[in-house]
Amino acid sequence: MTAPHQTYLTAEYASTDLARAIERSIRPEIDDIEGDRTTARLSRDGRQVELTVEATDLVALRAGINTWMTLRGVAEDALAGQK
Repeated sequence: MTAPHQTYLTAEYASTDLARAIERSIRPEIDDIEGDRTTARLSRDGRQVELTVEATDLVALRAGINTWMTLRGVAEDALAGQK
């Protein structure tokens, strides 16, 4: 897939453990959600979690951003409830 459009969604968390938990929560979705027009990559460096969304067109990029922001938000909400 040629992906001329991309964005980076980076979040920094209060601790490395929290960042690791967020990463582990959304990592299984990486291979399951990819489509013909979008791909995503996930990385973590200490307290930072970065999602890279790439797409063949801007409509697909917007959809990918919405999907991954929602998944990250759900993971954050779920982990906040564990305190």
